[in-house]
Amino acid sequence: MSTSKTIAKNTLLLYFRMFLVMGTTLYMSRIVLDQLGVSDYGIYSLVGGIIALFGFLNSSMSSATQRYLAFDLGRKDEKKLQKTFSVTLTIHMAIAILILFFAETIGLWYVNYIVVLPPERLFAANLVYQFSVLTALIGIIQVPYDSLIIAYEKMNVYAYISMVEVALKLGLVFVLVKYGGDKLIAYSILVFLVTLIVRSIYQIYCIRMYKASKYSFEYDKIYIKELISYSGWNLFGGLASVSRGQGINVVLNLFFGTVVNAAYGLTLQVQSAVNQFVNNFQVAVNPQIIKNYSEGNLERMHKLIIQSSKFSFLLMFLLVAPILLNTDFILSLWLKDSPDHTTIFVQLSLIAILIDSISYPFRTGIQATGNIKTYQAVVGSLQILSIPISIIWLYFENKPSIVFYSIIILSFFSLVCRIYFIRKEVNMNLKEFFYQVIIRVVLISSLAYCNSEFLNIIYFHSYWNRLLYSVLTTFILVLFGLSIKDIYMVKTFLTKSKHG
Repeated sequence: MSTSKTIAKNTLLLYFRMFLVMGTTLYMSRIVLDQLGVSDYGIYSLVGGIIALFGFLNSSMSSATQRYLAFDLGRKDEKKLQKTFSVTLTIHMAIAILILFFAETIGLWYVNYIVVLPPERLFAANLVYQFSVLTALIGIIQVPYDSLIIAYEKMNVYAYISMVEVALKLGLVFVLVKYGGDKLIAYSILVFLVTLIVRSIYQIYCIRMYKASKYSFEYDKIYIKELISYSGWNLFGGLASVSRGQGINVVLNLFFGTVVNAAYGLTLQVQSAVNQFVNNFQVAVNPQIIKNYSEGNLERMHKLIIQSSKFSFLLMFLLVAPILLNTDFILSLWLKDSPDHTTIFVQLSLIAILIDSISYPFRTGIQATGNIKTYQAVVGSLQILSIPISIIWLYFENKPSIVFYSIIILSFFSLVCRIYFIRKEVNMNLKEFFYQVIIRVVLISSLAYCNSEFLNIIYFHSYWNRLLYSVLTTFILVLFGLSIKDIYMVKTFLTKSKHG
């Protein structure tokens, strides 16, 4: 199957999966918030987030696993592929043990002595924490299996297993509504069980379908050192990314308590759903970027990076702009009563995501080269600055939304740095990038701002009319951002996926 046909087919399969999972997740958030209440929802978001703080150890190795497996496949080296899988699985097991140690020492101490919790919910919070730990450990061991499926570009597997996941999650909601005991504890147990079942299915599939997934203990000191060395700087990048996510959650708890954590937890749900919209496209493109680099086809790699950068922004804009223009109305449809600060949190976080979406493929391009030391040091440092900047800023201006302003500023500087590094590492034509992407982004964003001002001065008979107008004008702006060549490519893309 051709490269473009593979990307087309896999993208549509991933979007099918996304809409299925995203719809279920958003529906679940509404029911779970209603069943748990604002305070308990905030506790779950915060306590579960503490485990994510240790997750940077896993995320750093995850990038290395995906890169090396796709690289081996690009070179059609089956023996090396199996070795890579076994070595990375061994490393992930070691990471799981390390995270378990930190979780049951530093993490447990933090939950019981630092986190601001209602005293009567301390026991429940500890149980939630333990099941969150177990859920995280399952995810860590799963990474090499997920990476193998992505490397083989078998995205239909994700679509099929997602149907099972959706059914299980709907069952979870049904049990939670009917359960008469402590719903916070019940919810954490049910989430763990769903994760265990779904991850087991993925592992069984890999073991049956891919010879490379047959685990055998491999101790190649030089190769392990190479993987860990590559992951070492990803480790710093992962820490920075987690700091911008769950670290902010901890800061908000220290300043404002669990009610604001509930608003932040819901914002993370929106972020996750919106990010999936572009990530599914990027997941389909990433293996091709890495494989083209491994084959020495830099011209094709550059084209993929520039095109996917433009499409990543336009896809994100297509979803984000109507939400930004109708946040209160959309939240009222989604949730019965949203906690204070949810609207401004969602709006500011979506602006940050729009900025980040431009450079999604740059990360993959830089990771493909393996020269990530300076890149991770610079970009990671910018991202991790969100914590101290937010703390200092909050001391001077006691508003929860301040943390998102710091994230937006740092997202912009991170974009500038990624542009520099992609030019340095793969000699990409920046003139073409600015013409194809940046000029269009600035133009569309300017027109979108004018459209938002226009919305504020005209009268709509209902919120639905305003939402419909927002969707239509956003769609027109996206079309305005496409060239004739782009439109033809999208048409070809859809045709190939249909007949693929």
